[in-house]
Amino acid sequence: MLNTANVERQTIKGNGYEIKPSLDHDRLYEIEFDHEVVKRFFEEVKTISSQQLDYIPYMRFIMTEKLVTLLDGDFQKTVRGILHDRSSGGFTVGVNGYTNDKEEYVKFSTAFSHLVGIPNFDAMSGNYYARFSVKHTDDSDSYLRQAYRLFTLHTDGTYVDEPTDWLLMMKFGEKHAVGGRSRLLHLDDWEDLEHYYHHPLATQKLVYKAPPSKNVVKEVFRTTFYERNNEPCMCFIDQFVHPSTIEEATYLKDLSHSMENSSETKGVDLPEGKLVMLNNHFWLHGREAFEENPDLRRELLRQRGRFA
Repeated sequence: MLNTANVERQTIKGNGYEIKPSLDHDRLYEIEFDHEVVKRFFEEVKTISSQQLDYIPYMRFIMTEKLVTLLDGDFQKTVRGILHDRSSGGFTVGVNGYTNDKEEYVKFSTAFSHLVGIPNFDAMSGNYYARFSVKHTDDSDSYLRQAYRLFTLHTDGTYVDEPTDWLLMMKFGEKHAVGGRSRLLHLDDWEDLEHYYHHPLATQKLVYKAPPSKNVVKEVFRTTFYERNNEPCMCFIDQFVHPSTIEEATYLKDLSHSMENSSETKGVDLPEGKLVMLNNHFWLHGREAFEENPDLRRELLRQRGRFA
């Protein structure tokens, strides 16, 4: 596949914001707001509680409305364009150190998720978003909360039968955390994509089943590769796919090993109060292991959903 990472990307300056190529990854953009925009946004939404966002779906769009009215008319179109752009498909943005209030982090992330679409119901949390912690000890049934294990590359929404076009992750806070960077791989950067995309098992339907903690009992059938806009896309997570033959298992194991060892799988730091949004069709993500510390704690928020 053509590697489009070197497509020249320009800095875009708008009313109250700047969008520029990220220094952390050569495919991502970084959105920076003027300090006054962040200040006015949180002033505008201070009377809206996170409970209202939980209970009243239309209030989530009010978050977006409060943000976009502080900016020019091109902002929403530009952000959506980045997520659909195959050469990028992702960006980071933060609150610029204005606040460390977790209620305000929920509002900020909600403004961005509803800028591009509608989040799926997250059965694990029973809400449109999930907040979870990674700590020193863990007795969960997946890698999500296991701090000292490599969280292998995957896409989201593999075990639900609804579109999962995009993913949003925001860091709420951490203490005594060394390591644990986000690991990202854009599908077009993967050296072995051609081999696995054209493999006879690439379009074989496989069973995906979630562990009990996900609160989803339905089995779904998905192919590992599919096309959107005549481009290869991927659905994969090693923990939840259940092959039915040795050949399928070997294909999946080799595929995962190849991605994990790709020179294009890169670690990215996500500071507190910052989020990353990715196109879930052609970005894979994971997490490095943390260095062991009994006082380790990190809290994250996740939203994922469909494009408008």
